[in-house]
Amino acid sequence: MSKRRKSRETAPKTKLRDIFVARPFEGLVDEPEWVALRELVPAASAPLTLKPEIIEEYGDRPVTLSTVLPMAWPAMTRRDGRVFIGLQRHVQSGDVSRDLAVAILSALRTKPGDTVAVPALPGEGPRLQDVLVDGPLEITLHEGFEYWLDAEQAQDATVKASLERANASIYPTVRLAAAKAAYWCRVAPDKSHIRWVLPEPEDKALDALARLSAAGELLLGEDTKFAGMFRAHGVLVPVWDLPGEPEGADWEAALADFAKRYADTLAADEPLDAAARRAKQGLIGRQLTLR
Repeated sequence: MSKRRKSRETAPKTKLRDIFVARPFEGLVDEPEWVALRELVPAASAPLTLKPEIIEEYGDRPVTLSTVLPMAWPAMTRRDGRVFIGLQRHVQSGDVSRDLAVAILSALRTKPGDTVAVPALPGEGPRLQDVLVDGPLEITLHEGFEYWLDAEQAQDATVKASLERANASIYPTVRLAAAKAAYWCRVAPDKSHIRWVLPEPEDKALDALARLSAAGELLLGEDTKFAGMFRAHGVLVPVWDLPGEPEGADWEAALADFAKRYADTLAADEPLDAAARRAKQGLIGRQLTLR
């Protein structure tokens, strides 16, 4: 399995632990997509809808979720009033949902075009679930980060340099239709991955994958390899190694077949047999936690 994709910038993330929420996006309709955009997808955006009481207090300004912002800012405001929130950022507390909610509110308090000041440790307060109207994310994948900027910001030398670095780090990515929060990406000329954020609780998903592994049904077809799993924000993300060809959309049928096997296996409630228990230990040994 390839290592976790690095941040759009080279500086390491800093974690400031005042509390810890293992599954920060739990309860959101598109929880797996929030995880995917934070951990797996290089360049994507989605509009967000503020709750009426937030609009009443701060005004009705368009808010856009972005995988990353210039220099990994947590938030920014454009001169046209638009607000952008970055999922992938350098500093975070133990509750990502709270961090993002505070970034939204901080940006709404900021004059359009000014730098947004976001506290590293926001303290007690609202979470995403408190400030957004929940619903499916309308995700757009991008080949570059030009959507960040208005005409004036595009002329800023520092922002332009960050944009160039960010664009250079984007790898080809396709959002697959066969399963929610499943993405194909090319990581080398002769190697690709499919990564699928599973919506089920971690233990339940792991048991299903163990049963499939014991039955020899964990692959997506010939010349594919089950590379292992990420643990990310309380859910599992299985990863498959694929050959360089074919590309993204051509794997839809294979993923759909696996998704059906997985769904059928989830229904099993009897204890794991000896083969599945061995397979489960093997899967745990190939698991990487994203923090």
